[in-house]
Amino acid sequence: MAKRSKKKKQSLFIKLANTVFTVALAGIMAYGLQCYSAATSLKFAQVSDAHFYTGEDNTSFKLRAESDKLLDDAVDQINETPNINFVMFTGDQIDKSFEKELRAFLPHAQKLVYPWYFAFGNHDTCIGGYLTPEVYIEMVSKANPNFTYKKPYYSFIPQKGYKVIVLDTIIRDRLTSNGRIGEEQLKWFDNELKTAGKDTVLVFMHVPIIEPFPSEGHRLLNAEEVKAVIEKYKNPIAVFQGHYHSTMIKQMDNVLYVSTPSLVSYPNAFRIITVTNHRKKVVFNIEYKETRLKNIQKLAKIMVFASNIYSGEEKDHSGTFELKR
Repeated sequence: MAKRSKKKKQSLFIKLANTVFTVALAGIMAYGLQCYSAATSLKFAQVSDAHFYTGEDNTSFKLRAESDKLLDDAVDQINETPNINFVMFTGDQIDKSFEKELRAFLPHAQKLVYPWYFAFGNHDTCIGGYLTPEVYIEMVSKANPNFTYKKPYYSFIPQKGYKVIVLDTIIRDRLTSNGRIGEEQLKWFDNELKTAGKDTVLVFMHVPIIEPFPSEGHRLLNAEEVKAVIEKYKNPIAVFQGHYHSTMIKQMDNVLYVSTPSLVSYPNAFRIITVTNHRKKVVFNIEYKETRLKNIQKLAKIMVFASNIYSGEEKDHSGTFELKR
C-alpha cells in the first residue's frame, strides 16, 4: 500500500513537472517569436514634394499657398501612427530655393515625433544662389539632431537587417528639371550596395529611375546606368521616388519601384510603409494616405488636366508586395 502511494506521488510529480516545463517552453518560444518579429520589421513614412511656400499664390496645378496646412496634416497623421522608425522627405521640401523658405519649413518638420531625413529636390537649391547644398545641410543639421551628414548623398542603418541609401539626383550646373547621378556618386552607390550584403536595401531619391509617365524634361538622364548598378545585386531592393507628383508601384524582377505623389497637388498624399524581413522573402506593406483636408483636395483635383495621371490606378495606391531574399 505504501509502495503504491509512493508511486502515485512520483507519477503526479512527473506530470506536474512536465506541465510546468511545457508551459515554460511555450512561453519562451512565444517570447522568442515575438522578439524575432519585432526585430525584423521596419516602418517608415515617405513624404514627397511638399513645396512649402510662404507666399499666398498658387501655380496652375500646385496649391502651394496651402502648403503649410497640407504639411501639418501629413505630420499629424504620421505622429498618430505608432512605431514609425523614421520619416523620409524625397525632395522639393520647399518651392523656392531661398533661405527664408527653408527656415519657415523647418518648424513644421520639427513637429514630427520621429527621426526625419531628406533627399534633395530640384526646387531645394539654386544655381549661383545663397541656398547651396552646404548651407541647406547646415540649416537642417541645426534644426534636426538626427541629421548628421555633410554630403547631399548618404547612407545609414536604421535597424539590423536594413540599409537606407539616399541619393542626390540634382543637376546644379544649369537650370533644368532633369536629373543625373554623377560618376563619383554612382561608384559610391555601387559600393554601398556591395557592402549591404544580404540586408534589405531602401533607396530614396527625387528624380525617378522608373518614370510614372514619360517626360523628357523631367527624367533621370542616366537612369539605365543607375538601374544596371542596382540589378548587379540579388538582395531585395526597393526604390522610393518623387518629382513627378505621381503615384506608381512597379515591381521589376527583385526590385520594387515606388513613386509617391506631392502634398500640394492632387491627390495630395503620402505613404507609410512597413517592411518585414523573413528567412526567404521580404514583405512590403504599402499604405496610401491622402490628406484629411478634403476641400483643399477637391480644389487640387479641379486644377489638374488629367487627375488619373497623378493619382494612378488602384494597384498603385496600397498593397502587399514580396521580394525574394
